[in-house]
Amino acid sequence: MPRAKNTDERRAQIVDGLQAVMATRGYERATIAEIAQAAALTPGLVHYHFESKQEILLALIQKLAWVWRERAAEKMERSDSPRARLALLLDAWLALDQHADAEAVACWVTLGAEAVRQPAVRELYLAAVGEAKSAVQDAVRAVLDDEGRSTGESAAIAGGLMAAIEG
Repeated sequence: MPRAKNTDERRAQIVDGLQAVMATRGYERATIAEIAQAAALTPGLVHYHFESKQEILLALIQKLAWVWRERAAEKMERSDSPRARLALLLDAWLALDQHADAEAVACWVTLGAEAVRQPAVRELYLAAVGEAKSAVQDAVRAVLDDEGRSTGESAAIAGGLMAAIEG
């Protein structure tokens, strides 16, 4: 019987390898050899699973966005209070708790810079930030509604919160 394919596992290892290298060296200075070493794989396997370093970077953006969605969902289940849910949602984006991943935070900062330079990165980065802003806007609207206040400015408030976070 043939062995099960491990492509998804290898790709995840490689993405994690880029995250580890990028957190300390940045994207530009990260090499395929360093990514492979951090992933405990050979450079040939990295090239087998990804056509380019940029393709790994795009997969990293998707991974980090997924991690945020999971953190946000988990945190927001902890409260029924709209104000507390908003605070927990922002905590998930800021990664301020004991489960925070410093490498992921460092990579997200680098991704913001790469989004300015690379259109493909920009597209995924803006989609992730847009998803977060939409979630924050929904949470802000729920707080305002719960407090009997007008929700007309919820988009502007959410935009201001995201601008303060993203810089």
